[in-house]
Amino acid sequence: MSTTSGAPGTSGNRGAYIGVACAILGSIAFSGKTIIVKLAYQHGVDVLTLLALRMLFALPFFLAMAWWAGAAHLSRRDWIGVIALGFIGYYVGSYLDFAGLQYISAGMGRLILYLYPTIVVLMSALFLKQPIRKRHVMSLALSYSGIALVFNEEIKLGQRWSLMLLGASLVFASAVTYAIYLIAGSRYVLTMGSMRFTAYAATSASFFVIAHFMALRGPAQLAVPNDVYLLVLIMAIFTTVTPLWLMAEGLKRIGANQVALVGCIGPLSTMVFGQIFLGEPITLIQLAGAALVLAGVLIISLKPQAATLT
Repeated sequence: MSTTSGAPGTSGNRGAYIGVACAILGSIAFSGKTIIVKLAYQHGVDVLTLLALRMLFALPFFLAMAWWAGAAHLSRRDWIGVIALGFIGYYVGSYLDFAGLQYISAGMGRLILYLYPTIVVLMSALFLKQPIRKRHVMSLALSYSGIALVFNEEIKLGQRWSLMLLGASLVFASAVTYAIYLIAGSRYVLTMGSMRFTAYAATSASFFVIAHFMALRGPAQLAVPNDVYLLVLIMAIFTTVTPLWLMAEGLKRIGANQVALVGCIGPLSTMVFGQIFLGEPITLIQLAGAALVLAGVLIISLKPQAATLT
C-alpha cells in the first residue's frame, strides 16, 4: 500500500530533478557561446563571417525544430511579425552581441546580456504603461550598480576605457533587441508554442544573415581555418540548439520561476570558462558586481511583469 501511494511522489520528484538538471545544463551551455565567439576571434575571423557560419551550421537544426513542431496556420500579418522578430532578435541582436565581444571580456558581456529583464521592465513602463514598483527600482539599482562595479574593475585591470565603453554599449543594445523580441513575441508564443515560434524566427534570421553575407562577401569568404569550423559547429550544436531544447524541458518540468533561479549559474559559469579558456582574471570585486547584477535580476525574474506573459 505504501508503495502505491509513494509512486506519484517519486515520479514527481524525479521530474523535478530532471527539470533542474536541464535548466542547469542549458544555462551553462548558453554561457559557452560567449567563450566560443572570443576563441574564434583569435583566428582572425570577423563578425559577419562568424555570424554567417553560425547560422549556416544551425539552420538545419532550426528547420528540423520547425518540422518537429508542425506547421502553423498564420495570417500574412502574423508571418510578417514572426519574420520581423527573427530579424530583430536573432540577426540584429546576435550581430550586436558578437561585435561587442571584440572589446570586452566574456564575463562582462554575459552579465550585460543578463540585464534584459530590467530592460523589459523599463520598456513595459514606457510603452505599455506598466507601473514601476519598489522592487523594480531596487532591481534596477542593484543590477546597474553591479555592472558599474565590474566595468570599473576591468578598467583597473588594464582595459581601454573607450573600447570597453563601445563593447558594453553594443552588447547592451543586443540585450535591448532581446527585450523587444520577448515583449513583442510573447503573444506569438501563446498562439504558436515556444518551439515553433523560436524555430520560425531563427530560421528567418538565418536567411537574412546568409543573404547579407553573400551580398557583401560571397561564398569564397567562408573559407576560414579548420579550427573556426570546429568552434562554429560546437557553437551551433552545444550552445545554440541543445540549450534551447534543455531550457524548454526545464520550463515544462519546473516552471519559469525556478528556471530563472537556476539560470543565475549562466553568467558565473561564463566567468569561470573565461578564466579557464581565455585567461580572463576573476577578482573579488568582479564577483561582488556579478552578485549585485544577479540579485537585481532575480528580484524581477521570480515575479515577472504581466507584459512578458501576455
